[in-house]
Amino acid sequence: MLKLAKLLHARGFQITFVNTEFNHRRLLHSRGPDALDRVPGFRFDAIPDGLPPSDADATQDIPALCYSTMTTCLPHLLALLARVDADAGSPPVTCLVVDAVMSFGFDAARQIGVPVAALWTASACGFMGYRNYRNLIDWGLVPFKSAADLQDNVGGGHLATVVTGARGMCDGVQLRDFPNFIRTTDRADFMFNFLMRESERLSLPDGVIVNTFEDLEGATLDAMRAILPTVYPVGPLLLRERLEIPASSPLAGLGSNLWKEEEGLLEWLAGRAPRSVVYVNYGSITVMTNSQLLEFAWGLANSGYPFVWNIRPDLVKGDSAVLPPEFASAVEGRALLTTWCPQEAVIQHEAVGVFLTHSGWNSTLESLCAGVPMLSWPFFAEQQTNCRYKRTEWGVGMEIGGEVRRDEVTVVLKEAMDGEKGREMRRRAEEWKEKAVKVTLPGGPAETNLERVIHEVLLSQKKG
Repeated sequence: MLKLAKLLHARGFQITFVNTEFNHRRLLHSRGPDALDRVPGFRFDAIPDGLPPSDADATQDIPALCYSTMTTCLPHLLALLARVDADAGSPPVTCLVVDAVMSFGFDAARQIGVPVAALWTASACGFMGYRNYRNLIDWGLVPFKSAADLQDNVGGGHLATVVTGARGMCDGVQLRDFPNFIRTTDRADFMFNFLMRESERLSLPDGVIVNTFEDLEGATLDAMRAILPTVYPVGPLLLRERLEIPASSPLAGLGSNLWKEEEGLLEWLAGRAPRSVVYVNYGSITVMTNSQLLEFAWGLANSGYPFVWNIRPDLVKGDSAVLPPEFASAVEGRALLTTWCPQEAVIQHEAVGVFLTHSGWNSTLESLCAGVPMLSWPFFAEQQTNCRYKRTEWGVGMEIGGEVRRDEVTVVLKEAMDGEKGREMRRRAEEWKEKAVKVTLPGGPAETNLERVIHEVLLSQKKG
């Protein structure tokens, strides 16, 4: 969302970027007290999320946050919009761009009479996975009949059921490949119903912006076009941002990382051979057990490759991440452990050979745009769908089983780094990099679609 806001600001829009108060405080903590006040015409504001206070340096409970924003945020957003309109020092609100899973923003736009575009921040294939939830109910596949059906045995089990007739999904798609909120025996499961609701409410805005491109997800985008308002693929936004926003400008300095980035990583990578380093990051939400952490650690250690590993303070569920002294001894001189880093810059570095990831969409696009193949350990939401498409549709990924075994981690790493499969993945990743660069060149589809959404939606006349 922030990248899109920067591109709009560069085209003359006055931006009010709205976070929750919780995330606003975390941004100030991670980036400095003056970090959000550097760009004229680009202001940050915040609304309450309705949740009680929690750990200031840890990810909030996702179901509680989704329920609270859905049920409490509309009046707070309307009050903020009224405050902006009443400010004599700033222009009135003329349009909204809303995160697609915060659809209360659509209601706010309608109430104040301005056009609204939704930004679907995840993959198009992830959206169609959610949009098929109601079909899965109708076909009797969800909710699951028993707890045994929830077991993800990669070679079989209920989750291996092939789903035919799923609109907009790839051939041979299995239950395990749908966004994982289907993995419930409870028809009233909140997250399952919340994502089904939000995906269906995506018919409400005046246009839908998607951070993807036709070469990558064309058939899926066509399926979206058949059921939604006008769809505008404008991605990859990270490449448009690099082209349009000078690196030395104050606008480029605006960031959205909620953890303070550590320095020295690029210097460490500079001393490594090309494609020799494994980069490991499980994103900002994924959590694991300490046992899983240890399996990954020893799998990495036993592979023999140098690696950079981001270990967030809240990566281990309900505890601090603890690695034994013997692990540090085993990887001495070839491992760099951090809490957070400038990921785009790290993945672009020539020393990085493979990315071990949770398969979030931003990470997936960053890796594709850098021509780096991926090993996936999907955690939740549409990460399972992204993982499937990376393996079978885009040819750039392999998967590590959910329970994590150190021997498997080592074997898969060696194949990805030096095996025949790894060489093919790297070739395909380079092809996707070239295609991503091409679509984001000046005058290309990404820029054209951004101009279209500006003129067809954001600058259209207010609704009566």
